[in-house]
Amino acid sequence: MKSSEIQKIRELSEAELEKKLQDLKEELFNLRFQHAINQLENPMRLKAVKKEIAIVKTIIRENELKNGAEA
Repeated sequence: MKSSEIQKIRELSEAELEKKLQDLKEELFNLRFQHAINQLENPMRLKAVKKEIAIVKTIIRENELKNGAEA
């Protein structure tokens, strides 16, 4: 994931981040299911989705810490 894409994610609101996280988790579930029945065309997509989930969770946590320090 490029830094410009990460910057776009950082600009999202909390609700949008939660929605993106939920969408990524659903995609990961579907990819795992496809992998289990040997219909997965691009196995590297599993790794990419896991990494995107980690990035979104990290940004959510950073926002929580930043908002906690301000309060």
